[in-house]
Amino acid sequence: MPNVLETATPKGLREFTAGAYVHQVLRNPNSEEVLMNTTTKRTLIAGLTLALAAVGAATANAANPARQRSSIAGTQQASDTALASDFGALDRNTRWQLTSKLKLNFPTFHTEGIAFAGDRIFLSAVQIIEPTVKYPTPQGGYDRTPGKGIGHLFVMDHKGNLEKDIVLGEGDMYHPGGIDSDGKNVWVPVAQYRPNSSAIIYRVDATTLQVNKQFEVKDHFGGIVLDKTTGHLVGNTWGSRRFAEWNLNGKQLNTWDNTNFFIDYQDCQYVPNSKMICGGVTNLPQTPAAGGTTANYELGGMALIDLRSHNVLREVPFQQWSTAGHVATRNPLKLAADGNNLTMWAAPDNGDEGNGTEILTYRATVTPVAK
Repeated sequence: MPNVLETATPKGLREFTAGAYVHQVLRNPNSEEVLMNTTTKRTLIAGLTLALAAVGAATANAANPARQRSSIAGTQQASDTALASDFGALDRNTRWQLTSKLKLNFPTFHTEGIAFAGDRIFLSAVQIIEPTVKYPTPQGGYDRTPGKGIGHLFVMDHKGNLEKDIVLGEGDMYHPGGIDSDGKNVWVPVAQYRPNSSAIIYRVDATTLQVNKQFEVKDHFGGIVLDKTTGHLVGNTWGSRRFAEWNLNGKQLNTWDNTNFFIDYQDCQYVPNSKMICGGVTNLPQTPAAGGTTANYELGGMALIDLRSHNVLREVPFQQWSTAGHVATRNPLKLAADGNNLTMWAAPDNGDEGNGTEILTYRATVTPVAK
């Protein structure tokens, strides 16, 4: 099994969208390796620039919050993407094949979210220095101590080589969550490591890696996407029990409860048109023979959520396991579609588990329902 990040099909040059990012790759049809020499990288960057320009002024003006809403909303196609259609064809019998593992050879701590922009991979993680401790009874509205830690946003090339470690957070807000890319920026929530607390929403330029503190919010928000039909941000709280919607200045526009209890969402991605895919996990008690309440079973899964109606349109379990024995959807997760083929990237293992953090690539073929 190759130690590379698989992003290509046997058809050579292609373009795909995974959530809200656009990326081009070149592949040798007779090889399982992705070609990433200097010429190819320049082609990737040039192709990405042209593709993003075609998307419109939304990404070109992403640094200007006052102009983002109207420009982003005006670029979205009315029809669903192949990703939404393909995801709608998934079920519990879908056959996913693990096609590659990319081992990361630097300390990754506890991984949280993954995103792709251009020829870079972004991985968020938290480094725990002092664990939180539950109070016997809540104190000051909190159920546990704040703990201490460091928030990281690792920037890599597609071979997993670390380019930069961006430290994010302030004070007790040191826990990055699930992240997403809009093609130009990577959006990162960094919260206190306890529910009902607070968080900072960061915008990181995917090219220059400049960090911008977008705004602060009350409550722990552990995931975020940018809805490109509205130009608004949507985040999920601790355990994804509640969602909130803000404009780019941090004004809360809406909030709603998550009425689905299948899994807790850990990492999400935007999917046109006004949808998002979220992956996650829930820990269930085992049978008495397998340890009972002292042992956990990790139930993994994914859901397609409509950002307008707030309904879950499709949800499926995912029960494939990492080197360390975790379900693959446990934390970082992103998907892409190419025709009837789905690709999923996941990084469920922490740096000190199993073989360390590996970015796993899975593939599946589906038959979308004709409309």
